[in-house]
Amino acid sequence: MQLPDQQLRAGHIPAEIYRQIPDGTDLRKVVIVQEAPRNYTGPIVLTLLIIAGSIAVLLVIAFVAQVIAASAVAVLSATGGLSYTINRTCKKKRDLARAATRRRSRSPHSRTVRSKNHFPK
Repeated sequence: MQLPDQQLRAGHIPAEIYRQIPDGTDLRKVVIVQEAPRNYTGPIVLTLLIIAGSIAVLLVIAFVAQVIAASAVAVLSATGGLSYTINRTCKKKRDLARAATRRRSRSPHSRTVRSKNHFPK
């Protein structure tokens, strides 16, 4: 019996507790109550709920802001106060398409040879 827990379970009373027991007390009827170790699941769950709730609130705010902006643009464009266009083609896609048409226009073995008179001095 090395640990205090094992001593208490076996019925042995440590010296520091034994000194606190009043004289004339029947030691067979003494019950020693230990404090339970702290449980961390409550604070962890509470923290996770706070984080999830704040993320949900931010998502709702973003959605509401998007709906308000879309309705404002729709109202302004319907009244003639604002017009807008959306160009969804990506610049990279346009550049790739242009490069592909340039490659197709030349034959695979032809090269453009420039005369010396073409280049400025």
